[in-house]
Amino acid sequence: MAGPKPGLSDAEYRLLAGFRHALRRFLRFSEAAAGEQGLTPQQHQALLAIRGATGGRLAVGGLAEQLQLRPHSAAGLATRLEAQGLLRREAGTADARQVMLALTPQAEKLLELLSLAHRRELERMAPTLRALLQMLETED
Repeated sequence: MAGPKPGLSDAEYRLLAGFRHALRRFLRFSEAAAGEQGLTPQQHQALLAIRGATGGRLAVGGLAEQLQLRPHSAAGLATRLEAQGLLRREAGTADARQVMLALTPQAEKLLELLSLAHRRELERMAPTLRALLQMLETED
């Protein structure tokens, strides 16, 4: 008795290409939106990761994990954001030796503006993303 054919069908390749295209379009939108506000995409992602962390505070190691960076790269990014007035360093509550990163009020305003624009873009893309995901589920 023969099992399923190995490999992917043409339809599956089209689906994967469509999904990849949708993701790239969103990332391109995100890169442009960050740039319009004077941020690099990585700086925007760092602000979002910190704001999204429990209590709005994140250790440098946590930032490195969120951005998939080496800890020294995350520390350098934090230093640059601090120099721009977008980040402040605070002592950890459980361990005063631990340095936590938190957003400044200026960063909070900037991030809210960017996040509202991103939410609108995701809402615009939602039907396409839903359709692609539904097609993926029915391919099984």
